Amino acid sequence: MASIVEVKQLTKIYRDKERGEVRAADEVSFNCARGEIFGILGPNGAGKTTTLRMLSTVIRPTTGTALINEYDIVEQPQQVRASIGFLSSTTGLFPRMTPLEILNYFGRLHHVPAQKLKQQVEKLVSIFEMDQFMNVRSDRLSTGMKQKVSIGRTLIHDPPVLFFDEPTVGLDILVASTMMKFIQNCRREKRAVIFSTHTMSEAEKLCDRLAIIHQGRIHAIGSLKELQARTGKRFLEDIFIDLIRNDGGINE
Repeated sequence: MASIVEVKQLTKIYRDKERGEVRAADEVSFNCARGEIFGILGPNGAGKTTTLRMLSTVIRPTTGTALINEYDIVEQPQQVRASIGFLSSTTGLFPRMTPLEILNYFGRLHHVPAQKLKQQVEKLVSIFEMDQFMNVRSDRLSTGMKQKVSIGRTLIHDPPVLFFDEPTVGLDILVASTMMKFIQNCRREKRAVIFSTHTMSEAEKLCDRLAIIHQGRIHAIGSLKELQARTGKRFLEDIFIDLIRNDGGINE
C-alpha cells in the first residue's frame, strides 16, 4: 500500500547550556499509509512531540525531511498544513468564542468554500453531538465538550492525514473512550493517523504498527505480533523495555 506519509531521517538538535547538544529526535524514519493507525510509543521526553511538531511544520527540522500527501515539510509547509489535522491534549480553545464561531473561523483559515464549510460544520456537529452547546462560550464548556470542539476544529478542512499527540492525557475514562473510538473510525475513513502515546493499553488497542522511540531514536517498528515475535515477549510493556535495553537505550 502506498504511503501518504514518508519520514526520512528527521532530526532536531537543540543547544543547552548545561547539557550541550541535545538530539530531541535522531534520524527518525517511518511511513504511514491511508487507513493505517501508526503509533509512536515512548516515555515522556522520548521525542514523540518533537517529531509530530516537525511533521506538522510547527518547528523546522535540523536535518532530514518528510513527505506528507507528496508535499515536503521543509519546502512546501503551506501545502502540508492544508493536508493535515493536528490534535494535542495541550491545544486550547479561544475562551470567548463559541464552538460554532471556532469551527467557522478555522474553516475560513483553511479556505474552505462557504457552502462546503456550512455542510462540514453540520456534519461534525451531528457526528460529535455538539448541537446543545454550539452557541455556548468555550470557557463555559466541560472538558469533554471542549475535546469534541478540538476534534471538530482538527477535521474542519477534511484532511487526509491526522496527528494525535497524547490526546487522552487529562481526560476522564468516558471522554478518553470517545476519543479512542473516534481514532478507530479514522481507519474506516481511510485517513492516515499518526498517534503518539506513552500508554501501553492505548497502543495495543489502536495501532496497526508501532514505532518504539526512546531518547529521540526509533529502536523498532512493526505490528504487535511482529514485535512479540522479535522479542519473545507477550506484553507491550515488556516488549518496550526489552527493545530499548538490548539496543543500548537503558543502563542496568
